[in-house]
Amino acid sequence: MTLFARSFLLIAALIVTAVLASFQIYRIYEREPRSRELAQQTVSTVNLTRAALISADPFLRRELLIELNETEGLRVFPATASEKLEPLPDEPLLNLVTRKVREVTGAQTRFAFSRDGEEGFLVSFFIDEDEFWVMLPLERFDPEFGLQWLGWGAALLALALAGAWLIASSIARPLAALTRAAGRLGRGEAHQPLAEEGPRELRGLGAAFNRMASDLESMERERAMVLAGISHDLRTPLSRMRLALEMSGATTDEMRGYSAAMITDIEEIDAIIGQFLDFARGANEEKSRQDIGALIEEVAEHYTRLGKKIQFRQESLSPFRFARMAVRRAISNLIDNALRHGGEPIEVELESRDGRVVIEVRDRGAGIPAGEAERLKRPFTRLDDARGGPPGAGLGLAIVERVAHAHGGALELAPRAGGGLVARLMLAS
Repeated sequence: MTLFARSFLLIAALIVTAVLASFQIYRIYEREPRSRELAQQTVSTVNLTRAALISADPFLRRELLIELNETEGLRVFPATASEKLEPLPDEPLLNLVTRKVREVTGAQTRFAFSRDGEEGFLVSFFIDEDEFWVMLPLERFDPEFGLQWLGWGAALLALALAGAWLIASSIARPLAALTRAAGRLGRGEAHQPLAEEGPRELRGLGAAFNRMASDLESMERERAMVLAGISHDLRTPLSRMRLALEMSGATTDEMRGYSAAMITDIEEIDAIIGQFLDFARGANEEKSRQDIGALIEEVAEHYTRLGKKIQFRQESLSPFRFARMAVRRAISNLIDNALRHGGEPIEVELESRDGRVVIEVRDRGAGIPAGEAERLKRPFTRLDDARGGPPGAGLGLAIVERVAHAHGGALELAPRAGGGLVARLMLAS
């Protein structure tokens, strides 16, 4: 779950709980005064009805009862032995009202919810020895929380949730921007300064990240300049040494053998320096939409002209954006690594998998022990025991992984069925 979602849900749960608790507290504290008011109204109604019936002419009582029903919504019945009564529901408000009414009218007062199927708030009273029922409308005892209260409550809750969304987004937005910036920095992309705004802590975090990114970029530029300068300066005397050996005019077979061996060493040193230069260049080359299949086929043809056995298979892929020279160096490094440690033939396959361009370089060498693959991707790291062969700088896989990260992908080194290694370069298409 994201920080925004978690913060919003926690704040929303707190707000909803607070609103519900407020309504419940209001109902509890409102119940006492409301029950007192309803009890007073009930007692007054019973006393007035009783007094009216006592003082009224017996011949006019019918008209009086009709008038009470029409004007006040009251109905009066004589209590009979055959009547069917239903007790009041067990509700806190009704219990308070009945208790307060009995405190005034006496313990002999009875209450009912319905009489012979007619529902209402029924209260008994006596005239001499005769018992009567007065029925009050149930609407007087309905809760005060009507549609208007519900509407106001819903509006309040909606405003509170909108505020929770704003609070959660104000917290999560800068952190999401920081996460994206860290991802770009990890992929080797150019740093885009974060906006230093918001609360003091977030401003400080943004400023610290911007300083760190600037320092890293400066260190990377200085490292690349130093590495490139040293590599360039070394190539000049190496070229002179090779030229001198080739022009030495060795006469004996032994001298010619020594000269050829020294030229081979110089070529190897030159290749290592070439890797230094490739590593110093990084993977920040301009990207454009191109056909990667044609690029790999061109690389495979180059090795075929050198007499290497390269088997290339591909599926038809649409052009996508990638840095041509960086990807070419990465593929060449994988093939060189396979030729150096695995021998021929080398299989290269291009396919699309899960929305990514996947380039696999397979060999039949000794492979890599389990758990060592990640370590071998670090710069200047080699595993001579498992991948013996001519010495090298240990930068080939580091260069490939840097190119993969710059293209939103990854480099995987996995054992091959039947022996050997599968180097899988994945690029986001």
